[in-house]
Amino acid sequence: MSAAQSAVRRSARNRVLEGARGKEQSGHIAQKPGGDNDKKSGGEARAKRRVQVEYEKTGGNTDKKLKWEPSNWRQHLENIRKMRIARDAPVDQMGAGKCFDQSAAPENKVKNIRQTTLILQEKYGGDIPDNVPELVKLPGVGPKMAHLVMDIAWNNVSGIGVDVHVHRISNRLRWVKKETKTPEETRMALEDWMPRDLWSEINWLLVGFGQQVCQPTSPQCTNCLNKDICPGAKKK
Repeated sequence: MSAAQSAVRRSARNRVLEGARGKEQSGHIAQKPGGDNDKKSGGEARAKRRVQVEYEKTGGNTDKKLKWEPSNWRQHLENIRKMRIARDAPVDQMGAGKCFDQSAAPENKVKNIRQTTLILQEKYGGDIPDNVPELVKLPGVGPKMAHLVMDIAWNNVSGIGVDVHVHRISNRLRWVKKETKTPEETRMALEDWMPRDLWSEINWLLVGFGQQVCQPTSPQCTNCLNKDICPGAKKK
């Protein structure tokens, strides 16, 4: 390409650029209605509006309250584990022969055992039910025993076995959001916040702890590792 041709091309390119700048400054470059620029502009506006709405929704979720948990419950639990490490409470020495309500009248126990034996033979082929609804239909079997059976016999943690010891200690430690009146109320309150992987050990931990330390009428608070962080501890 000759020097003259190069000069012509540069001159033409400059004129195009200058003309375009001039039109842009004078407003001659207009967007076509419904054109790509309009679509882009409208799309950006809608996107901004959507982002704003989504942000407002997200901001609203931050006001949600965190799930309730008792104060110091992890330290309570760790201290109880330490106090139960010897496993020398009465409950640790009991066999199947003592896994029942000792306050029940003997004649009722015999009656329930006979009836249950017949039901198991006739309806379950000599085995036991593998679910809580069927277990609690058996004479003398309540929710506590049903959940213990599910855990021990079927290796299925269906719930926390709550007896009078677990019920009493849970209220003393304030492991329930508000005071509960029955073991079944306590079970539901505990299961509402307690991690499921802890459900299996709670019964034997608290029952033995209740037999040796946190007794019904004369709790041994001075010997308890939780004495300084227990809401129900007797202070001297």
